[in-house]
Amino acid sequence: MTMIDTDPAAVGDAPTAALYRLTDVTRTYRQKQRVIKALTGVGLEIGAGEFVTIQGPTGGGKSTLLQLLGALDRPSSGSVVLAGTDLAKASDAELGRVRAREIGFVFQGFNLIPTLTAAENVDMALEPLGLPKAERATRVAEALAHVGLADRTDHKPTELSGGQQQRVAIARAIVKRPRVLLADEPTGNLDESMRDEILAVLEGLCAEGLTLIVVTHDSAVARRAHRRLRLDKGTVRDITR
Repeated sequence: MTMIDTDPAAVGDAPTAALYRLTDVTRTYRQKQRVIKALTGVGLEIGAGEFVTIQGPTGGGKSTLLQLLGALDRPSSGSVVLAGTDLAKASDAELGRVRAREIGFVFQGFNLIPTLTAAENVDMALEPLGLPKAERATRVAEALAHVGLADRTDHKPTELSGGQQQRVAIARAIVKRPRVLLADEPTGNLDESMRDEILAVLEGLCAEGLTLIVVTHDSAVARRAHRRLRLDKGTVRDITR
């Protein structure tokens, strides 16, 4: 069963319709007497159903860019448009709606609640949507089955391997059926075999139409994307070969 409500896109064929469009984006921070330029004039388009990786040195702006794409922050100048909505100009309430419905997040540290089961952890992502209890239960079961954990729904994080915990985190991200999944070092805590398992899950979701944006230091992960971006000193370069 397809979890993603978008047009399918094969991982080997990068789509062209723009889901994100960033125009002359800057982000500066004031730190005591210093002004930190995290992003400087970034222009970028990311297609619906595309798999994009972002690499670069620590402090190069990767986390800042991911926060802007995830409607967690606003640019100092420029526009960040997601599916026609300019996140730079949207109200706080609209940004909250976008985060709740349009964007899924996956992190290196899993961020699962240890006292809850896999199903309960996934269900938490549906709380802001106000869905009936029966529909929530159906979505949770489908999401866990989608990542290969139909037989682990009642297991708590301590009863799961690292790879299985990350699968639960992915299920939590996709259960609300978002347009885009933002992943920050999603395989950073995993060994090589588990890394490849998680990548296979993510690539399968992308093949169904989910837009996938991954920050990674791992070149083996980056090489599997449609497009590789490098972010250094606040500037983005396309390094796809």
